[in-house]
Amino acid sequence: MTDVHLRELRYFVAVAEELSFTRAAGERLFIAQPTLSKQIRQLERDLRVELFERGARTVALTPAGATLLPLAKQLIEDWARARRATTAATGDTLTVGFQTRIGRGLIPQVSERMAELLPGWRLNFRQISWADPTAGLADGTVDVAIAWLPLPDPDLTWCVVATEPRWVALPAVHPLTRHAVVPFESLLDEPFIALPRSAGAARDFWLACDQRDRPAVVGAEATSADETFEAVASGLGVVLVSSGNAESYRRDDVAARPVSGLTPSELAVAWRAGDEREAVRVFTKACARCLCHLNA
Repeated sequence: MTDVHLRELRYFVAVAEELSFTRAAGERLFIAQPTLSKQIRQLERDLRVELFERGARTVALTPAGATLLPLAKQLIEDWARARRATTAATGDTLTVGFQTRIGRGLIPQVSERMAELLPGWRLNFRQISWADPTAGLADGTVDVAIAWLPLPDPDLTWCVVATEPRWVALPAVHPLTRHAVVPFESLLDEPFIALPRSAGAARDFWLACDQRDRPAVVGAEATSADETFEAVASGLGVVLVSSGNAESYRRDDVAARPVSGLTPSELAVAWRAGDEREAVRVFTKACARCLCHLNA
């Protein structure tokens, strides 16, 4: 029998508690419903049982599903407790996940604040692929993360620390660069550089799927900002970015312009729900204090 992943158990619990694939995908997990259905089917194949009775409009637990539910919830809680205990044993290091350059003057100010309030602690930074929409939090790779919303995991907590308009990055020779502000309607038929499909709701957000009347044209996929800007410079497509990242990733072969007709992006400091360590509290408050001041 294939080993079951914790993420599949989280997905199962969400569907079991909502008794709806639609609600679990859209309101609890922030992933596409086909992705959720595929993961549940994989879990059923791994366990060799049917977990749900699927009707045209209803979902119900099978006896096997009802048996698994409390056990799955206990396994998730046991893992969270083990993760907290092992993380605490590392002592004085806080690992910070990020997926795009943090910039914005954050690190020096937060490091100074940490040194003031928690002498002896140090920050360790780890870049996480966009293939992981939780920026390393779900599997315990990092303790906290500086991440763009939306985040998909219901076990995460976050605080929005910056709100930035969405811009578009284009090849420097692109005809739309003649505009000071690019209407989003002008981008509808442009090929886009997309996040991996596993990024779920984050992929949809940076494709602005909710603002489209037709599917986005995907010219290429990228797992990091550096890959994205190389793809843009190569003429494979355009990409939506935050205004801050448009500045952070400035280069001669890529142009960036504000886009009208889109809601802004939100940058958050995120951590696992229930992680009440003082270092996490100090870091998150320091981030909020720094970035919210800069964003004022």
